[in-house]
Amino acid sequence: MARRPVPFKQADVARAVKGVASAGEKVSRVEIDPAGKITIITAEATSAPAATSFDKWMNNRGSR
Repeated sequence: MARRPVPFKQADVARAVKGVASAGEKVSRVEIDPAGKITIITAEATSAPAATSFDKWMNNRGSR
């Protein structure tokens, strides 16, 4: 059984990560599918969940 050609190289991944980092994004993880498609997931800033009308009502009543 012959070996199939490698769909990506380490240099390809390093180049992609460097590009994302130079754009000011923080890399969270890198996914590579069997076809060689490189997907870079960036870290998102965590923010507080949006307050619902019930939360606002509870805050106004002083309960929590």
